[in-house]
Amino acid sequence: MASAAEQLAANINFGAIAKADELKKRIWFTLGALIIYRLGTYIPLPGINPEALAQSFQNASGGVLGLFNMFSGGAVERMAIFALNIMPYISASIIIQLLTSVLPSLEALKKEGEAGRKILNQYTRYLTVLLAVFQSWGIAVGLQSSGNIVDAPGPFFLVSTVITLTGGTMFLMWLGEQITSRGIGNGTSLIIFAGIVANLPTAIAGTLELGRQGAISTGLIIGVIVMAVAIIYFVVFMERAQRRLLINYPKRQVGNRMYEGQTSFLPLKLNTSGVIPPIFASSLLLLPATIASFQTGADGTGFIATLTAYLGHGRPAYMFLYAALIVFFAFFYTAIVFNPTETADNLKKQGGFIPGIRPGERTADFIDQVLTRITVLGAIYLVIICLIPELLVSYAALPFYFGGTSLLIVVSVTMDTVAQVHGHLLAHQYEGLVKKAKLKGSRRR
Repeated sequence: MASAAEQLAANINFGAIAKADELKKRIWFTLGALIIYRLGTYIPLPGINPEALAQSFQNASGGVLGLFNMFSGGAVERMAIFALNIMPYISASIIIQLLTSVLPSLEALKKEGEAGRKILNQYTRYLTVLLAVFQSWGIAVGLQSSGNIVDAPGPFFLVSTVITLTGGTMFLMWLGEQITSRGIGNGTSLIIFAGIVANLPTAIAGTLELGRQGAISTGLIIGVIVMAVAIIYFVVFMERAQRRLLINYPKRQVGNRMYEGQTSFLPLKLNTSGVIPPIFASSLLLLPATIASFQTGADGTGFIATLTAYLGHGRPAYMFLYAALIVFFAFFYTAIVFNPTETADNLKKQGGFIPGIRPGERTADFIDQVLTRITVLGAIYLVIICLIPELLVSYAALPFYFGGTSLLIVVSVTMDTVAQVHGHLLAHQYEGLVKKAKLKGSRRR
């Protein structure tokens, strides 16, 4: 595991980055976009009483609202214009991908290539608007009914809150797309990553202060630090783990020349779905509880209060649903991003085959069987990483930032971003070699 971490760190060559102008532009663009996002988390909604909001949030921060606040980078605590964060867009993506597997018309669009993908993306944006309006309306109604948080309750506050929060979500969706296309890394994941990392120093300082006051034992703090380091190493090791299938290519003759048979490997990642299952699972659990987190403080009884209680961190219902959704999305997303039949057909066209397995349908079935088995291990790994720290967070009253989901997101997004930086560096070095070769050729002439 240590070697994996060392190899990951070695991928960053700061000297090479300084020479790659295109890569530097992408990095600066990404940093600028994330700074704009962080500034937006400090702009409050109009008509909010900050002191009353802080008191109300402190009373409800131990449940789902605290996790939502973590993903939004503290925007919920301040009830900023980015309080909804990018979660409605993630929820819309989940729904569209589920419908793609069910509705033949959407499945046909998916098979149309780039044109079909653009139409599906447009459907996702429309659904994002609907979900954001629904959630922002629930937040607005909840704020009005939660004591004296709103200075001037009424229709104007409801409409302005819905427009502001929905506009904030749509802006973040656009910003994430711009980061993906013009920056480095996946924009959606980086926005969530930035929110978690930004408040991490505050969470660490708060935990140390609790230890100084005697509310948390020193042994527990040391245990949490050891657990966090172990999780980071474990995540790095598991995210780099692969099952490599041996592929043989027979001898072939091109013209009068005979080429020897070659051997390569088909790498299958243990966790093909990456960080998507925990994010999707968290967003689905947050969707119905967004309103409930505010309403509970208003009446404390009824269906909304019961829903909030059952979906609180550490509760059996929450843990079961969280684990079930992680397993489901691990298999679901793997099925979306990797098609065994298409892979088998490509191998057959190239003349490659797996030793002992017939090309074509048998190869597809074999790849699917292997992929299913390693996905089981990947899903179990995700459940363990996300649930065990969540139990510790729930019963030891530690901040959500020390949970497995947050550490998994931070480590996975970091690895993915570093891998993209490394890819750009290799492309830059290749372009440099090509230019040198052309320059030598022109001098010889």
